[in-house]
Amino acid sequence: MATTTSPQPQPQPPQPQSSSPSFPFPREYFFPAFFTRQTNITIHHAQLTKWSSLILAYARHHRLFRITISAAAESDLFFNRGIDRRLSPPDIREVLDFMRKDGRAEFLRPGEGNGAADASSSAAAAGGDVVFLYWRKPEEWAALVEAFVEETAQKGSVLTVYELTEGENTRGTEFHGMDNQVLMKALNILVKRGKAQIFGSEDSLGVKFF
Repeated sequence: MATTTSPQPQPQPPQPQSSSPSFPFPREYFFPAFFTRQTNITIHHAQLTKWSSLILAYARHHRLFRITISAAAESDLFFNRGIDRRLSPPDIREVLDFMRKDGRAEFLRPGEGNGAADASSSAAAAGGDVVFLYWRKPEEWAALVEAFVEETAQKGSVLTVYELTEGENTRGTEFHGMDNQVLMKALNILVKRGKAQIFGSEDSLGVKFF
């Protein structure tokens, strides 16, 4: 059985920063029209699809699990200073709602930045500012955790959430350092499948795998 680690405070989620030289922005990012809402329905749908792909690629590159719309609006993800064009906050919200419908984003309820998320359209309509970005969906994270448990013979063992995200044994895995709330979504999927049990207090949760 793994030793219990003292609970550690979760750091504030990072926001998109200035451009990383290694991140390959797509060519449409350098055209002003990409930042202007297209009126033709077909073209607009293609625009939303391209923005969705860009956001997910950017989030994966920088390992962003959530963003705050108001802060992200000033980042290089949505503001190309080279051509002085930006995506407006309402348009950012529309793109994220488009992603929500595809299961690639999830709005948190207003006033619950550290609480539960609401996948319904009501959270987006209510003006929630914090959004999970699912460059891997919770089901995909659940599969990665389950594979780790199998490969490291951890069935029957108890691990804390902190050990899963910050422990030495998970270094090199994709879920090392991930957002705790996203991890909990993945773990709850395993619970529903009878593959795990979660117990303990909120600030010191343990997980037993089966």
